[in-house]
Amino acid sequence: MNDDVRNIVLGVVAAGISASLGWLARTYLWKRKLRRKQAFFGLPANSESLLVVNRDAGSADLAVHRYDVFALLELSALIKDCGAHADVVTQDAARQGFGERTEFCVGGPGSNRRMAAHMHAMLPGVRVNTDPEPGPDRLAFQIGSERHRMEKGLTEYVLLARLTAGQPGLSRPVFLFCGQTAITNQAATRYLARNHERLSRKHGNSSFVLLLKVVNSQAYGPDVVELVADVTRAAQTALPTPAAPRNTHRAS
Repeated sequence: MNDDVRNIVLGVVAAGISASLGWLARTYLWKRKLRRKQAFFGLPANSESLLVVNRDAGSADLAVHRYDVFALLELSALIKDCGAHADVVTQDAARQGFGERTEFCVGGPGSNRRMAAHMHAMLPGVRVNTDPEPGPDRLAFQIGSERHRMEKGLTEYVLLARLTAGQPGLSRPVFLFCGQTAITNQAATRYLARNHERLSRKHGNSSFVLLLKVVNSQAYGPDVVELVADVTRAAQTALPTPAAPRNTHRAS
């Protein structure tokens, strides 16, 4: 074997080793990234999850708003990326505890009784005005001492929460997407899909509650979302009970 042939062979071998090392490194990084994603969402490979969908509050029928359907599609893609499976149920058919399976619950408490139950149990510092009568406080969020009113199509709010039951053996989280309108529900799922790596680095696998603002949805849809604040502490601290009226009158 002359020098030229030997150099060619050595070059091919070196290229093969470099390619193999590069492939192994990319595979390792991809698997590590996948494991972190699975841990954040509580979705190990082949696990089961629950998608709880609300009803369209503006429809008398048992219909689902199209933006909530889009939100479910965003979540389904996340679940599939983790190698897990999803069971879709309506808000009035989800009769089970939390923590056994990862749950994604979409919609405000006025249209999703499952959401209302979760907020009552785990977010005692949040109140949502579900009064159907029109007014400036309709659908407003009360979080601690702060009130967040909606200007439909211009400024709308949504809570994005990752909550854990805190019970031994029940480590799967519940994700809440509680918006003032259907389009804000989709905005929250899209925000989670785009920012889950940053949220995982910041919060780990702990609970968090974020208040997001959807800006000018009538022009930009669910795409322009701003983080208003991390309201975890306020949302998990019970609001004071309203004082009873001093004077009561009985009907004569």
